[in-house]
Amino acid sequence: MSPREYFVDTPAGRTRVWEKGRGKTVGYFAGVGGLPKWTPFLDKLSETRRVVAPSLPGFPGGASSEPLDSMLDWVLAVGDVFDAASLDGSDLIGASIGGALAAEVTAIWPGAVRKLVLIAPFGLFDDKEPVADIFAQQPSNPTGILTTKPDALRDFFAVPQGRDPGDWEIQALRANVASAAILWPLGDTRVARRLPRITAETLLVWGDSDKVIPPSYAKKFAAGIAGKTKVQTIKGAGHMAEFDQPNAVAKAVSAFLG
Repeated sequence: MSPREYFVDTPAGRTRVWEKGRGKTVGYFAGVGGLPKWTPFLDKLSETRRVVAPSLPGFPGGASSEPLDSMLDWVLAVGDVFDAASLDGSDLIGASIGGALAAEVTAIWPGAVRKLVLIAPFGLFDDKEPVADIFAQQPSNPTGILTTKPDALRDFFAVPQGRDPGDWEIQALRANVASAAILWPLGDTRVARRLPRITAETLLVWGDSDKVIPPSYAKKFAAGIAGKTKVQTIKGAGHMAEFDQPNAVAKAVSAFLG
């Protein structure tokens, strides 16, 4: 079953929101490439929760990211999306790039997020264990570093049914530009300075085969966050753990959210 689709207005522009399920609300900020299609992970989560997945600026369904120059611009724009999707006071999940922005929202607006789930978030950088450059991959295998299921991920990012291929190619390029704007250079958003402002109870989820951000970064995030933290490692999963092992990640998240 497909999610319900609707649009909300933000200062940056009209933004798509996908919603499915009943129960307590949990927001979801997607990772690399955004959310071109509904996923098995969100489907599983929606069995017990009302899942609300707003598109972020620059990504499929989102407003333009061209006016956003600094990390402050990005956080304010994402905060506007968070408010427009009526997520204030709800639980929040952020994956990868979406995890970096979910951490920022939770740090800057204490109390806006009840419980926080970060799935392999960007934001930190340790030169002893560097984060991989996702923009420097071989054109023949751009998704291989992100997942343990590269063929399935290529299908996920393929042109959605009913979309014009040329238009979709432009949207994919815009998503790459948005990702680079957030992560340049090397994924260090300087969030380390703001992690002590996160007081929400936080679950850090990491694939044991993450080739982008070493799993040891989970402890680095946990050490900086002021709120109570828990680390969950997912076997057989790469950077996009929620894509590689949707049932296992959904089970861990549901248990944490309670």
